[in-house]
Amino acid sequence: MEIMPYIWFGIAIVAGCLEATTYQLVSIWFVLGAVVTAIVSIFIPELVWVQVVIFIAVSIISLVATRPFVKKIAKVKKQPTNSDRYIGMTGVVVKDIDNSIGTGQVNVKGSIWSAASADDSVISVGEKVKIIEIKGVKLIVSQEKE
Repeated sequence: MEIMPYIWFGIAIVAGCLEATTYQLVSIWFVLGAVVTAIVSIFIPELVWVQVVIFIAVSIISLVATRPFVKKIAKVKKQPTNSDRYIGMTGVVVKDIDNSIGTGQVNVKGSIWSAASADDSVISVGEKVKIIEIKGVKLIVSQEKE
């Protein structure tokens, strides 16, 4: 089967084109596997099953070997927003926080926010709370210890 090197190079080209049209590394490992297999198929053209095993093995090995590097360079950084500045600040409860009935408001630096308790505890009006995180338009808070 002298046509096998061409088939493997064709697979490499198709995977390379697919890779070129995406924003993330999704098929580069298949390109490498297909190129290596195309070279091997020149020397053992009659053993197609060996070629398939080599293709799979090289693709998996290259994926595993480059995964830490790819995760490092493709790391998506969270873009902070203006509301993120409230995280870690102290606020005052202006409406009782009760997760079971979905009520609660907190005043932080003059802004009134809907709030929920991080530990599902009920927090009364006037209590000081620390903002732990923001989920949607709701502050997740914990009662400050005095």
